[in-house]
Amino acid sequence: MRTTLQVAMMLAGLTTALAAQQGTTQRALTLEEALTLAVPASPSLELAKAAVVRARGDQYRAKSEWYPQLNGTFSYSRLLRSQFEGFSFGGGSDSTEGSGGDSSSTNALPFGRQNTYSLGLSLSQNLFAGGRISGQSQAASAGRRTADFGIRTAEAQLTLDVVQAYYGAMAADYQAMIAESALAQAESTLKQTEQRRAVGSQPEFDVLRARVARDNQRTSAIARRAEREVAYVQLKQLLNLPVDAPMSLATMAVDTTFGHTPTLARLIQKPVDTSVENRLAVKQAGEAVVAQEGLLKAARSQYFPQLMVTSQYGNVGYPANLDPFGPTYFTNWNVGVGLQFPIFTGGRIKGEKLAAEAGLFEARARQLQAERGARVESRSALASLEAAEAAWGASDGTVREAQRAYEIAELRFREGLSTQTELLDARVALQTAESLRVEAARVLLIARVRVALLDELPLTNAPAGASQARQTTTAAPRRQTDQNTIPGMGTTP
Repeated sequence: MRTTLQVAMMLAGLTTALAAQQGTTQRALTLEEALTLAVPASPSLELAKAAVVRARGDQYRAKSEWYPQLNGTFSYSRLLRSQFEGFSFGGGSDSTEGSGGDSSSTNALPFGRQNTYSLGLSLSQNLFAGGRISGQSQAASAGRRTADFGIRTAEAQLTLDVVQAYYGAMAADYQAMIAESALAQAESTLKQTEQRRAVGSQPEFDVLRARVARDNQRTSAIARRAEREVAYVQLKQLLNLPVDAPMSLATMAVDTTFGHTPTLARLIQKPVDTSVENRLAVKQAGEAVVAQEGLLKAARSQYFPQLMVTSQYGNVGYPANLDPFGPTYFTNWNVGVGLQFPIFTGGRIKGEKLAAEAGLFEARARQLQAERGARVESRSALASLEAAEAAWGASDGTVREAQRAYEIAELRFREGLSTQTELLDARVALQTAESLRVEAARVLLIARVRVALLDELPLTNAPAGASQARQTTTAAPRRQTDQNTIPGMGTTP
């Protein structure tokens, strides 16, 4: 371990010197800082927030049909040629002559007027829609709840991704240091062997064996450095940091209590909830069922009549010129009740109902899949945590024993009491124990965070189509657009 620490200090010094030569300062990143930086840099979290905004829009659109719809209109029309030219409407003058805008009653008639201004208001209110509006509102509300769950799921997944990337980089860092330490030990062994060969106390075979061991260890060190570089790049990309910016990790890999990371320390202290019904993924699947039930209700509503009341109010004026304030405006106001019902649609309503029923069947099947998957994942996560804790506890004693065995083997080799093979075996055993120790720490930390976030994490094999809960498209779009063309409810002239 002393040798490992010496190599680590040497690498830290070399990295600092290299950064100083390049005119940059290396960033010592803590896990808490990484969790903070990841939030604004996460595309998945932004997508989840956009889904919430979209779901709110669907809610407004669905619930708007409960309320009256009031619209205002303004129009101007210019007559270029009329069928009434040359006709006389009394008073001895034809329509063309009367288009000058005098105060006679004939000029107030709407026939053949060159200029027409129209101002109007139209009001419509649904009285009965067969359950279409309530079904759309039900689907929209379920979609909004699903979107809210999606933000929590995205945040939990982001936290787990950051922890995995951070401790993956930390483990790669330690593995590289262990490889560098083993390389230094191999260099020292080769040097001692060559000195003994020079005085005739060591055969050439041992020199060749030591040189091959050194070269193999050098290859391993190069591979570990490359793995560390890749792990750091992945972490930087997750945090949206420049790939070429120097960075080091401040949190120790053996900190299994998250003492320096308040966010995770609070997280692992809360009671673990592994119940299936509290998993957000299962709740999302349940909301998908509610949404599909609403869409089925909206599809079935097309079999029933649609009753609505409408009212239109308008003022019309016919000026002799373009001045909209000169003429006298005439009022036209009507109120009516309309009933619309399907007689023959060529199978459209039946097709939409069958499609909605199929969507409901699929949603229920996915809900069952989500419940089963959540139950399996809960047991798997707890079992993995127990195994990780056992491996971490066992690795501590293994490293101490391997370190002590290597110290004894090194002393025996230095005194000429053992062979080089014994020393190489001890070194390999120490390197393996140290690597397993680092890997056990990484697995344990990730397992603890996974169990703490289990109720909010998405399912590993989540059923496709869970996002259908936010679909609030009406099952009868044609019926909805026809509400302004009910017989007897014409537009304002």
